[in-house]
Amino acid sequence: MRDCYCTVNLDQEEVFRTKVVEKSLCPFYGEDFYCEIPRSFRHLSFYIFDRDVFRRDSIIGKVAIQKEDLQKYHNRDTWFQLQHVDADSEVQGKVHLELRLSEVITDSGVVCHKLATRILECQGLPIVNGQCDPYATVTLAGPCRSEAKKTKVKKKTNNPQFDEVFYFEVTRPCSYSRKSHFDFEDEDVDKLEIRVDLWNASNLKFGDEFLGELRVPLKVLRQSSPHEAWYFLQPRDNGSKSLKPGDLGSLRLNVVYTEDHVFSSDYYSPLRDLLLKSADVEPVSASAAHILGEVCREKQEAAIPLVRLFLHYGRVVPFISAIASAEVRRTQDPNTIFRGNSLTSKCIDETMKLAGMQYLHVTLKPTIEEICQSHKSCEIDPVRLKDGESLESNMENLRQFVDRVFSVITKSGVSCPTVMCDIFFSLREAAAKRFQDDLDVRYTAVSSFIFLRFFAPAILSPNLFQLTPHHTDPQTSRTLTLVSKTIQTLGSLSKSKSASFKESYMAAFYEFFNEQKYADAVKNFLDLISSSGRRDPKSVQQPILLKEGFMIKRAQGRKRFGMKNFKKRWFRLTNHEFTYQKSKGDPPLYSIPIENILAVEPLEEESFKMKNMFQVIQPERALYIQANNCVEAKAWIDILTKVSQCNQKRLAVYHPSAYLNGHWLCCRASSDTAAGCSPCTGGLPANIQLDIDGDRETERIYSLFSSYMSKLEKMQEACGSRSVYDGPEQEEYSTFIIDDPQETYKTLKQVVAGVGALEQEHAQYKRDKFRRTKEHPIGDKSFQSYIRQQSETPAHSM
Repeated sequence: MRDCYCTVNLDQEEVFRTKVVEKSLCPFYGEDFYCEIPRSFRHLSFYIFDRDVFRRDSIIGKVAIQKEDLQKYHNRDTWFQLQHVDADSEVQGKVHLELRLSEVITDSGVVCHKLATRILECQGLPIVNGQCDPYATVTLAGPCRSEAKKTKVKKKTNNPQFDEVFYFEVTRPCSYSRKSHFDFEDEDVDKLEIRVDLWNASNLKFGDEFLGELRVPLKVLRQSSPHEAWYFLQPRDNGSKSLKPGDLGSLRLNVVYTEDHVFSSDYYSPLRDLLLKSADVEPVSASAAHILGEVCREKQEAAIPLVRLFLHYGRVVPFISAIASAEVRRTQDPNTIFRGNSLTSKCIDETMKLAGMQYLHVTLKPTIEEICQSHKSCEIDPVRLKDGESLESNMENLRQFVDRVFSVITKSGVSCPTVMCDIFFSLREAAAKRFQDDLDVRYTAVSSFIFLRFFAPAILSPNLFQLTPHHTDPQTSRTLTLVSKTIQTLGSLSKSKSASFKESYMAAFYEFFNEQKYADAVKNFLDLISSSGRRDPKSVQQPILLKEGFMIKRAQGRKRFGMKNFKKRWFRLTNHEFTYQKSKGDPPLYSIPIENILAVEPLEEESFKMKNMFQVIQPERALYIQANNCVEAKAWIDILTKVSQCNQKRLAVYHPSAYLNGHWLCCRASSDTAAGCSPCTGGLPANIQLDIDGDRETERIYSLFSSYMSKLEKMQEACGSRSVYDGPEQEEYSTFIIDDPQETYKTLKQVVAGVGALEQEHAQYKRDKFRRTKEHPIGDKSFQSYIRQQSETPAHSM
């Protein structure tokens, strides 16, 4: 048996690690990891490790998916065979190389050829065991020769600038008569190749680590001399027989990867304006946003970018009110109100997830943590009871947990975000107007979201809502399932509670909660969160924990004679202050009030020869911090920037490098108080939850419209068909909701025109992009597939 965990890596940089599943050869992780990718990469890799208490953890195998292949597996559960891992196959980075063949006349007057090989620089080499001291060996290899030369070692950098030239003689002078058996023919240049190997100079006894190689046949010089190009490093084929893939096992993954090229704002104006006026279109089913929901295969696909765009421009409440009212008008039975996976319900789900995450954390996190730490048995199914467990005692444990969760939820109304309350108000009004005889519908319309789709799922799977770092253990998971079921039923206000449960033991347990006080508490809570103008939005007074974790910080020089060394510290950010301490739970060693954060910016790697560094700039000094990886660094910079965005004294300029040895490394200014030399990044909204780029969301919506263009055309046909024909409809047209064919057709025409204009811009961008060789080194699969597409597919415009 093994104790296994899995890591997610961009090339070889670890960005996420699962929990350890102990004593299993078939571990189930079920963990979700989402991140923005802050840099270019070639492979998304997954490594499986076997934890070892006494030695370094051993690698069992890996799955490496090329960036170009990610779309192939997009949003599909796939089993991948684990591949063998060895040092020769683990490569990343690229090399800038120049080759020049020239004729040289020797002292004796004989003409020979010399090859000049110039290694200019490398970029993105991997960091091995926390360091990278690279050097290159350059070998001229042929059938009868192998001649090697070596560059100097560049210390502490994974982007070394070598700029060294090596000379090789490739055509040897004939110094013997033809009859001599020592004589040999001039070398065939086409059979020679230059091989460049990159190594990490190691002080360990095991020798230097291989970082990758590239091979360039000299026949490239027939086309052009000199030849200059960027090359991706490749793995070394060392001829060793690897294990059969089946020997190592397999890994099941579901990868969702989206990549958008976002133009500047003015490109998106026509499409964005069309989307933003959706709430005002009569009927709303003829609006661009509603049409997107109709053509997408999954409503969720459309809801995510739509909600983010409308939130960014402050139009989410009128839009959701319009589509909710339209859905209520189509609903026949008050008991099924908002129960389907419609565009309305998906948009409200997404709004609650974005605007309500902080509210969810403040309300539930302390109680969920308490349940996870207590490990009390709450099993009330007699069939599942373990030996020695008492049903009465378990029921009492569960009742106490349900009471505690119910109490924190029903008392949290005052903290519910305003945007959610405004949406609930419009749902309540629409439902009450449509079903005037049903007095409870005003409550069930709201509870179907706040209890059924917000609190209950968060209790059931707290890790998906960042309430716990990993999946809970089986016993705690079972407790949370029972709590979630009970809370869901309490919130639903259904007439016959016992009938809500399939299981008799749940119906028996629910008798505890049949008192009127529970129904009254739910109604009071729902009244509070769905009444317009109900209160002044009170700011929550207690500090809200936004992010925490270990990072490495450099001493700030607060003590006159102190050493400015690097130390690992536990950092904690709340909406009041940014602090660090020795370990989690220790008293803070240093605290920066949020109002003292003047800027948060990346720090150039050259400052301390360390990657993933950023600086928190205060009035008197800057705090330099190194995060664990590029994803963590971006997450910290984003959240710190957002929380300090409203500060009055925020800087407009900053120094991208550190102040060392009496001057700033970036602009060489000698005064440590000199004004910055680069403009600060800014423009993030002050609201902590809503860091949204409107142009990016419009680009995502364009991509969706573009991929469903055939459905847009079908919808145009359906509009034409309905305008002229009133009888039974073709089956392919009947799936669309079209209330006004003429208005819908008009909007569709505008959508197709907006998408067509952006399509042409993207085609032009792609052509320009692939002309830039540094971005697409030799060995770049995306470049090769682009060239193939250009030769195979005819140009088309929409």
